[in-house]
Amino acid sequence: MLDDGVMNKTAFLTGANVGQSNLLTKQLAARGWHVFAGVLPGAPTDLVNGPNITVVEQDVTSTESVNASAEVVRKALGGRGLDLLMNIAGVANVAVGVVEAADLKAMERLFQINLFGQVRVVQAFLPMLRQNAPGSRIANYSSGAILSNPVSAGAYNMTKHAIHGLTMTLRHELAPFGIQVTSIIPGGVLTAMSANSHANSKVTWNQQPEAIRKIYEPVLGKTVLQVLPDFLEAKGSSPEQAVEQTLKILDLKKWKPMHYVGNDVKPMGIMKRLLSDAQLETIMRKTFQIPEYKAGR
Repeated sequence: MLDDGVMNKTAFLTGANVGQSNLLTKQLAARGWHVFAGVLPGAPTDLVNGPNITVVEQDVTSTESVNASAEVVRKALGGRGLDLLMNIAGVANVAVGVVEAADLKAMERLFQINLFGQVRVVQAFLPMLRQNAPGSRIANYSSGAILSNPVSAGAYNMTKHAIHGLTMTLRHELAPFGIQVTSIIPGGVLTAMSANSHANSKVTWNQQPEAIRKIYEPVLGKTVLQVLPDFLEAKGSSPEQAVEQTLKILDLKKWKPMHYVGNDVKPMGIMKRLLSDAQLETIMRKTFQIPEYKAGR
């Protein structure tokens, strides 16, 4: 149980064993928050229990695990509420490929992690957030993919559009309680995985059926295997930059429906406000060198 004499702000972050959630856990703890860090059971992590960090095992694909993690937090709070929930856990390299060849079982798993995982966590932790309302908050991690809609990432893109839909509904449902909700829209972040983006793209592209590759490679191969990885490496943000921008969002008194994080996604956010959907789509196709239809191709 937390020290009764300490009135730290409290937060629960999912997916904190590594990555952005791990860095945010450390930064919030350094700012004086008490952070409950959700980590996948058995996954390696450098996080340990300390004065401002409590590590909580949580598998977002399991309702039983999520409910158990919420009970751990509830007991530790000792009757207090929760100030912040950050739904960060998610994966990208599952069900990768053009929609025509998508592995539906893999796609279902992706939705279980990225989307239904967030829904499970919201359902389990909302009673604690309501205790600290008005003023408590939920940040759901979507993606800049909902602006660029990259080819060969349809399944991932669908989950991230759905997450923003979740956010927009929660903004209406929780406004009467004084609970703010936003979608964090990160762009590309230069992590250890994305450092090998060209090699990773080649591997996932080649996992598609050969017959499908023969159809799509002449028109989309360059986009997937060269243009998109080049764009990530040239325009992506460092993990530290992404965390710094996220912390600034947390400092805002009033949240918008979505907040952009990253050097690449912020210009797209501006274009989304100023341009029609058709105009933005045209720019995305030119940027990522998606060819127009040509008779006889």
